[in-house]
Amino acid sequence: MRIAEACAVITGGASGLGLAVARHVVAQGGRAALLDVQEEAGMRSAAELGARACFLHCDVTAEATVDTAMAAAAQAMGGLNLLVNCAGIVGSARTLGKSGPMPGEHFARVVQINLVGTFLCDKAAAAIMQKNAPNADGERGLIVHTSSVAAFEGQIGQAAYAATKAGVIGMT
Repeated sequence: MRIAEACAVITGGASGLGLAVARHVVAQGGRAALLDVQEEAGMRSAAELGARACFLHCDVTAEATVDTAMAAAAQAMGGLNLLVNCAGIVGSARTLGKSGPMPGEHFARVVQINLVGTFLCDKAAAAIMQKNAPNADGERGLIVHTSSVAAFEGQIGQAAYAATKAGVIGMT
């Protein structure tokens, strides 16, 4: 993939790793659609990046919202050939801490954002990319997953995070 030809959707693009990826894509001449739940940060980041970037509010845990945002991003950029999944939360909590067991809802929320959200974005992007004409290398698009060494070496308080990052590796 030539980054200068990228029409990239970057989840978690309003800040952190996602914003760093967006900066790189735009600096190399590509286009970037920042998908994030952080409205103010997303608008500010897209403005900072200039005309080759846009922001779309997107909760990666909501399938219909993901589908709509992915389609809107493709339309805004004139296509979609790169998805970089950076949306995620650490969600630190011990399985059994001083205040008792970790609530199941906490574990489920981390799984929904980090793992299910990655899958929902993958399938929405792939559905668009499958219609792309192959480039000179036969590629129609590229999907990048973000994981962590925590998938193999989880730390205290990272049961949910480590499980999701291992799941992302398995899904890849």
